[in-house]
Amino acid sequence: MAVKKVLQYGEKTLREPSKEVHKVSKKVQELVHDLLETMYAKNGVGLAAPQIGVNLRVFVIDVSKNDEPLNPIVFINPKIIKKSGAVVAQEGCISFPEAYTDVKRYANVMVKALDRHGKPFVLEAKDGELLARAIQHENDHLDGILFIDHCVNRFETDEILSKHKLPPIEPEKLVSEPEIDEELKK
Repeated sequence: MAVKKVLQYGEKTLREPSKEVHKVSKKVQELVHDLLETMYAKNGVGLAAPQIGVNLRVFVIDVSKNDEPLNPIVFINPKIIKKSGAVVAQEGCISFPEAYTDVKRYANVMVKALDRHGKPFVLEAKDGELLARAIQHENDHLDGILFIDHCVNRFETDEILSKHKLPPIEPEKLVSEPEIDEELKK
């Protein structure tokens, strides 16, 4: 178990879809520990396996606040099975040091996954809370999608990326989400 190097935006691996986990093996358990250690070391809210160069459908999240005990949640082979509502909120990513921009997300999501022991669970996150946004953010990493692909203003986001010496947005990667756009008009 160790703190791993986090890949930075621009590294090709971040854009590759991840493979399903077929067995929650000792190796997968070690990956979970590495993800948690790295996430905490980098003061992150979540971290996906592709961010440390591992092409597997695994991510971890902990939305506990400073004064609360740690509450890590492990997601193996997650699938978002229900989504509704819309919210705009500022997001950042450990793979984009110091760069934050407004993104569009579903306000409510329900996800099913396996926990660190291979047991299935279903989790619902509502009202655009941090957990709901983090689940979508980390799940996207497993499909090679990055938070900037959901940005509200592409040109403003490009300026922010440039300021932090990161590559510009790839326009062909921007995610079209008419249902979120409709919700936001209400």
